Amino acid sequence: MTHYTQALKLTRTKEAVFAAVFTALAVYMPMLIHYFGGVDAGRKFLPMPFFVLAAGLLLGWRAGLVTGLVSPIVSFLISGMPMAAILPFMTVQLCAYGLVSGLLKIRYGTLFSLAGGIASGLAVSGIVIFLFSKMNAAGYVLSSVKDGWIGIAIQLLLLPLILFLLQKYLSDEKNI
Repeated sequence: MTHYTQALKLTRTKEAVFAAVFTALAVYMPMLIHYFGGVDAGRKFLPMPFFVLAAGLLLGWRAGLVTGLVSPIVSFLISGMPMAAILPFMTVQLCAYGLVSGLLKIRYGTLFSLAGGIASGLAVSGIVIFLFSKMNAAGYVLSSVKDGWIGIAIQLLLLPLILFLLQKYLSDEKNI
């Protein structure tokens, strides 16, 4: 029986393709969420972090880091979102989500890696805001959690199940 706690073992080419797919989803889904739910829906449902965390957990830390780095920049260039004032902080936060969740997944289960990635991303963004901005770092982090609690709950509840099913399907070599 296969154990589904590690990242998929993919060639670099396949890893890059899957990372590009997660990046595209991380760029497209916020636009879709904003279209149907308005600007505040993105802060509530956190569609971009969802796919960055999924990339880190499913593909590993490299893909998570790249997805976290590229997604907000491409999204900003296409749609102007996230706003320029928070783009650097959100980019750092998403990089931490993908990197830490992928690194933790090497030794720990999905739920712990997911929670660690989320906590680390929020902490890192708070530290960067404190060091390089006049914004209130604690206020930014607390506001992120307060506004995004629904998205965080969705991530914690759905990502482990979705990733288990994806890993099970994709680990069968004939499927990839």
